[in-house]
Amino acid sequence: MKGKIAVIVMAVLLVFYLVLAGVRATLFIQSGEPVGILIGLGLLILPLIGFWALVREVTFGIRSERLVRQLDALGGLPAADLPTRPSGRPYRDAADEHFPAAQAEVEAEPGNWHAWLRLGLAYDASGDRKRARRAIRTAIALERTPK
Repeated sequence: MKGKIAVIVMAVLLVFYLVLAGVRATLFIQSGEPVGILIGLGLLILPLIGFWALVREVTFGIRSERLVRQLDALGGLPAADLPTRPSGRPYRDAADEHFPAAQAEVEAEPGNWHAWLRLGLAYDASGDRKRARRAIRTAIALERTPK
């Protein structure tokens, strides 16, 4: 729950920033000065990129959470019996031991979103966030593809 509240707070702050940047951009453009117009256009482009990134990340979070709930309902989530640090994160060595099984499952069934999601969770437990996100994005794409 803390994570969702943090995401909401950050999203509200980013939207607030984007609105302020948009207002300033408009003022620069209305100045009529060539430099002001260029600065204004730059200030418009950056908030648009920020808004795009925000929408993309929130959409990823919603879709990945939905897939985790689906997999949990099917009883397909990996066992949460890994030893953890006081922070709740699993020890990397213990997580790395479970990784080959998840990778072998994807190699055996590359079109199975369940396998890709489990691989993404294994990557995350091992501390490799970049590959975890890539695997989870693959799971989302596979689940959304009509069969």
